[in-house]
Amino acid sequence: MTRKNSSMSWRKEDNIASQPWTGSVREYDLVKELTIGVVVVGLLVLGVSAIFGSPDEPSVSLKGWATTAPADFVATAVKELGGTSDTAGYGPPYNSTPDASQKIGPADLQSLSGVRLPVDTADDFVIAPLETLPSPPAAVADWTAATDQQRTDWSAAYTAALDAAPDNDPARVADGDYGPVPALTGALLDMARQGNLDGVLQVGGNFYNMDYTRSLLFLGDGSYFPDLAASQHLTGDQWGVMNETGDTPGQSWLWLFSFLYQIEPFKSSPNADALVVVTMLVLTALLTLLPFIPGLRSLPRKIPLHRLIWRDYYRKR
Repeated sequence: MTRKNSSMSWRKEDNIASQPWTGSVREYDLVKELTIGVVVVGLLVLGVSAIFGSPDEPSVSLKGWATTAPADFVATAVKELGGTSDTAGYGPPYNSTPDASQKIGPADLQSLSGVRLPVDTADDFVIAPLETLPSPPAAVADWTAATDQQRTDWSAAYTAALDAAPDNDPARVADGDYGPVPALTGALLDMARQGNLDGVLQVGGNFYNMDYTRSLLFLGDGSYFPDLAASQHLTGDQWGVMNETGDTPGQSWLWLFSFLYQIEPFKSSPNADALVVVTMLVLTALLTLLPFIPGLRSLPRKIPLHRLIWRDYYRKR
């Protein structure tokens, strides 16, 4: 009985909302506060944005890539044909590459949704776009008629030749048995330079389609796009997820996601994405269920930060 009365007494004593206000009172002008909040703060925001706002960078396109870094474009197209690019070996949701998915122990979380956005890099990024041309190059038929092993050999040989060529320049590649690969990549390069490849790689080739998945995957498989990201401080080891272009502060609420990628075991793990997602889910669940978890819910009472914030009130008690 004593314990119950003591508990009830403590709750009543600690319930600030039930206590009468004994502090000072003054008039409050709501109209003035609204004016300051909307007009003054609005002008400050506009002024600070004009001075410190993030730069308006032009969008990255396949045309710009093919024009600025043609050697990288061709080398990436060869990887797409040979199935050796990052996208080709990514696993779900793009393909079913064995042992490519990220796991948490025995749980293969990446494969749960299956292959929802199937991507065949050779066909989707090279062959199918070339087939949309009014006069597709004859090399398309030669590639289609070849066996899988022959295609792999051609692609591997041309990749090695590009690596050995001065400045990786396709025009300075030594003679060799590369099959239709040089003709295919050369035609794709011309198509990209003319600006036709950007629209074709969108789903269905519809001008108003806003699905840039294939374009971004193709860009990401080369060096041009990642190098642009690094120059703008947008890569993972630069806390890029919470930056705007040019290292301008951006999405500050994503600091915890970005922080996890900077420390072990996340930093060097091949399953980093899965580990970070699961960790954030656990932390979010703990925060959501905090009022119901014994021990954790008592922390605010054991760490009386509220008494410091409202020290004037508690000083008078």
